[in-house]
Amino acid sequence: MEILNISLFFSTLLCSLVTGFILTYAIVVMPGLSKLDDKEFIKAFQVTDGIIQNNQPIFIIIWVGSIISVVSTIIISIFTLGILEGWKIIFVSLVYLIGVQAITIIIHLPLNRRIQKIDINSTNLQSLNEERKNFETKWNYFNNIRTVIAFLVTLFFLLF
Repeated sequence: MEILNISLFFSTLLCSLVTGFILTYAIVVMPGLSKLDDKEFIKAFQVTDGIIQNNQPIFIIIWVGSIISVVSTIIISIFTLGILEGWKIIFVSLVYLIGVQAITIIIHLPLNRRIQKIDINSTNLQSLNEERKNFETKWNYFNNIRTVIAFLVTLFFLLF
């Protein structure tokens, strides 16, 4: 049981840090960027996302670490508790992997890559506006979903 508690500790810690990161985007970064015009918005997002895309080491350790710790928690709970007794931990862990990480991979990363490719100096204002509308609404919608899921997963991990 000791190894499961250690695994749950790291999953809770790292998932809470990921939650804080995406929550900050939901309540501070994106609302702040929304006040900018289209060209400034895209440039500002390119710059902030560029830091992440360039493998900022602390971000990568936290983000990838959360995935590794949650997968480890699933495996450890199966071996120490069994599927029937550990189903809550397994379920909550899978919710995190699907509701936070899969949304990031399927929705956010392609949107971010598309924004990164825009040359704001050679793209006309109408095209910038269309790109922003297509990006911002979808990005924020799914970020809000993964923020709520990440918060709830962290809460449940704390209760285990």
